[in-house]
Amino acid sequence: MSPTLTAPRRIVVVGGVAGGMSAAARARRLDESASIVVLEQSDYVSFANCGLPYHLSGEIVSRDALLLHTPESLRAALALDVRTGSRVTAIDRAARTVTVETADGTYDLPYDALLLAPGAVAVRPPVEGLDHPAVHQLRTVPDLDALTARVAALPADGPRRAVVVGAGFIGLEAVEALVARGLDVALVELADHVLPPLDAELAPLLADELAAHGVALHLGVSARAVTADDDGAALVTLSDGTRLPADVVVVNVGVRPASDLARDAGLELGARGAIRVDADQRTSDPHVWAVGDAVEVVHAVTGDTGPVPLAGPANRQGRRAADSMCGHRTTPQAAVLGTAIVRVFGLTAAVTGASQATLQRAGIAHEVVRIHPGHHAGYFPGAEQVHLVASFAPDGRLLGAQAVGRAGVDKRIDVLATALRAGMTADDLAELELAYAPPYGAAKDPVNMLGFVAQNVLDGTVPQWHPAELDEVRATSLVLDVRSRAEFARGHLPDALHVPHTELRGRLDEVRDAAAGRPVAVHCQSGVRSNIATRVLLQSGFDARNLSGGWLSLTSARPDLTRERTAS
Repeated sequence: MSPTLTAPRRIVVVGGVAGGMSAAARARRLDESASIVVLEQSDYVSFANCGLPYHLSGEIVSRDALLLHTPESLRAALALDVRTGSRVTAIDRAARTVTVETADGTYDLPYDALLLAPGAVAVRPPVEGLDHPAVHQLRTVPDLDALTARVAALPADGPRRAVVVGAGFIGLEAVEALVARGLDVALVELADHVLPPLDAELAPLLADELAAHGVALHLGVSARAVTADDDGAALVTLSDGTRLPADVVVVNVGVRPASDLARDAGLELGARGAIRVDADQRTSDPHVWAVGDAVEVVHAVTGDTGPVPLAGPANRQGRRAADSMCGHRTTPQAAVLGTAIVRVFGLTAAVTGASQATLQRAGIAHEVVRIHPGHHAGYFPGAEQVHLVASFAPDGRLLGAQAVGRAGVDKRIDVLATALRAGMTADDLAELELAYAPPYGAAKDPVNMLGFVAQNVLDGTVPQWHPAELDEVRATSLVLDVRSRAEFARGHLPDALHVPHTELRGRLDEVRDAAAGRPVAVHCQSGVRSNIATRVLLQSGFDARNLSGGWLSLTSARPDLTRERTAS
């Protein structure tokens, strides 16, 4: 591609919000003399779309708090010419003009440098009746206004029922908001678990939290039709025949890049329809840059390319594009980790890097480590359990991590996202020096513990088995439960031999007789005590393995085991 342009006089930005406004603001700070025009087809050029569900819930009281800037404030602070209600319908790359359609007519606007920040558009699922007045989305301020008005119009003493279609990040936030507004909510998800980017073994924790707040889950099914009920409300029919009455229906099943303008202009697109850009956000035209949800990025772990619709990357891309347009030193686009977080009532779930499912699809060899530590020192009041799952390459490199818990999740995922960006290994995690005081963490932080456990697994000190291998293990091995008698009584596998880990050294002959030459599959509640037991057995001549994550991970990954959790 051509070298960076120098000091363009006319910069045109198509689209505001995160990427577009970041670029416009940065360009002004770099070039006070440039003419910078921002064209936004809606009435809102800069708003906090991530905050929309929290105004719906009432947690963010003022709607105005979501409107970060107006055309007037941007003109006053940054001398930007912001034109709302202005839709760009075409790009003439030869003439370097864009065609702008407004309520007053159409005109052509010239540019020296053009930035495209068109964002993404909601995927419209193949559901009949999406034009029913009860059906809403939650992506824009007008979406929020319409949905808020619909909820406010519901009678306080009558039916207040909602169906949310799509259990991704926005869908879960919508569920929480609608429950906060006093609605009875049903959640429909085509995948077999909520929050599909999360590993299936952690998702039951979120499902339990949703159920505890009265949310009815319909997983592994899709919405087929929305029809009018006898009382004027909606009736959502699912693929399994279930019919859900609803006064409000929120549909959020994903987005696709809004790249039609770029396509029509002949700009190069990727396989998934996103605008292809270089490391400085420049498109296949040297005078056109693109940022945000509409552009193609590279995933840091798998190397796959495609859109990643997240606010953080969009803001950084906007800054980078402005640097490139203005001839400033750039920080080239790094591969994207897809780090994301969501609150589900009292729980937090967060992800970074590649999930187990992603690694399996990509054919990338990895070992999975599971731990369940407290978010701070256990002896300090209020310690909450953090369920952490991480994947490591055979050479020790961290490939991805996920966490669910009531406290401390964001801190650990942010550290692990930083470790991923730095290419850290299990050894590096084990040696990280993190802030410690009893109210905040532990002397051996959960991140350190991930490193310790991964070291033991990768170097063969503690061989492990996984929850998904349970059926095979029960058929070929002796399952040894080394928890306390009280824990065992609360639920266990009926075919397991119970030997508390503190008694194991004196009962090795009993284990040897029960094993009868078979391998021994050890487990405790979280994997810590069974780690000790596995080392005892290995050094006593047994073929032993430790269950990764213990009974906590096993029963989360295999909820069918609840039928077996009875004392014999």
